[in-house]
Amino acid sequence: MSDLPTPQDAAEAALFSECWDAVLSYADLCTSGSAAATQLATEAFTHGIREARALGSGTKGTGRRTPRLPRIPLLLTSVRTTAAAWEEHGQGHRLDPDLRLWLNSGKAARYTGPPLHRPLALRGLRDMQEPDAALLWLAEVEALPLPAVARRLGLDPAAAAEELAQVRALFRDRCHRNHLDTPMDANCRSYARLLDAVTRSPGAETPEDLSRHLARCVDCAEAAACLRLHGGGLPSALAGGVIGWGGLAYLERRRRAADAGLLGGRRDAAVDTGLAVGKMAAPRIGRTGLLVTAVLVSALALGVTLMPSDDTAGTDTSAGGESVNRLPVAEPGTVLPAATARPSGSSASPDPSESDPRTGATTPNPDTEPQGNSSSSADVTHKAADPTKTASPSCQIKYEIINQWPDGFQATVTVTTTKALGTWRVSWTYQDGQRVTQMWDGTFAQEATRVTATAADYNKTVAAGGTFTVGFLGSWQGANSVPDDFTLNDGSCASSG
Repeated sequence: MSDLPTPQDAAEAALFSECWDAVLSYADLCTSGSAAATQLATEAFTHGIREARALGSGTKGTGRRTPRLPRIPLLLTSVRTTAAAWEEHGQGHRLDPDLRLWLNSGKAARYTGPPLHRPLALRGLRDMQEPDAALLWLAEVEALPLPAVARRLGLDPAAAAEELAQVRALFRDRCHRNHLDTPMDANCRSYARLLDAVTRSPGAETPEDLSRHLARCVDCAEAAACLRLHGGGLPSALAGGVIGWGGLAYLERRRRAADAGLLGGRRDAAVDTGLAVGKMAAPRIGRTGLLVTAVLVSALALGVTLMPSDDTAGTDTSAGGESVNRLPVAEPGTVLPAATARPSGSSASPDPSESDPRTGATTPNPDTEPQGNSSSSADVTHKAADPTKTASPSCQIKYEIINQWPDGFQATVTVTTTKALGTWRVSWTYQDGQRVTQMWDGTFAQEATRVTATAADYNKTVAAGGTFTVGFLGSWQGANSVPDDFTLNDGSCASSG
């Protein structure tokens, strides 16, 4: 039997090169350490390839297309499915604790339950032709520049913008049809036509009674997000509706990577960098379809999905104990962080005997059930700053709402400091009763209207003149104004938000 690669092997290798960093990025959000992330991504990738094969073979001799998601969302849902299998078979301790709660709730069941009750974005994307769905996903969720999307899909770059507009309208049409087909009560049914009309026009005002209904009905609010193509909410609707848990955090990672130029046309430069330093080997797909990877998994694929939050270089301690530097793959001055953000406000009491597999810093044992939850305030106090630590410097804070939808929002807090910091703790006060529900690039606690974000291990050191950012999700009712009373390490900060 010949050992030459088959066309299927070559196609799967190409699939790996295009999709692996996305799969590993989401797997990292779902797990408690880089070793677990790599294993979850590998298992999910293999499962996703098998599923794609099965769906492809289902069309032979029938002449009909088997509905299927594009490559990347198909593999991301495979990560979610594999994580659920881990939880079911006793490996849940390796998953993010918030994900475990989600998997054991009714929210997770929506994605695998009766088709008419699944999220509207998932149904709408699946109902589209695969090339159209791929164009929408790459442009909106992966945040790739249109020329890069056109190259990947074999489109005319000059016509890509017009085609994307047509695909957006097609997605809206599919979602509208699916919304009308969804079993709903009489009250929701009475608002269906009005919701369609209001979301069609960028200048249309939402009637007060419909606004109140959207604030109370999750299903109709979800439909509004899918039907409203203007206002910049489509990427969030797609990521949350197709991926599920951690979808918005994944979206934020992909945007940051795209803003840094690490996605869409930069892969060759990244590969050259990895080969030059001898930290990477090319991936290979064997005849069994099982994925075999080398140091590419831990040194490159995860790193290219992240943006640095500070000026420090980090290291990753692999499962075998060898320290691997997080090398820059974009601009020469860009240094990737040693660990990754995860959308969780949970914190655990550290065990001095354990070391984080990604940073080498003292952290809880990943095999130990994490303690606390997103509302815990045990790790934050409002005492005066410790005089032995860096004094509060002059600083500037920018608060920015990235996305907003009925009863929820996504925001960032960016801090620029004129002095070097050994660690940081930034606080602010809401005026309208907003609640932070999830945070990445830091941990948080909220007492009444006061929120305090504390540095993660990998971004606590900030150089003089440096900047760091925390991103988070929150809930609101009635109003969502910018907070005030910003402080850094208990010292006042000017706000430009």
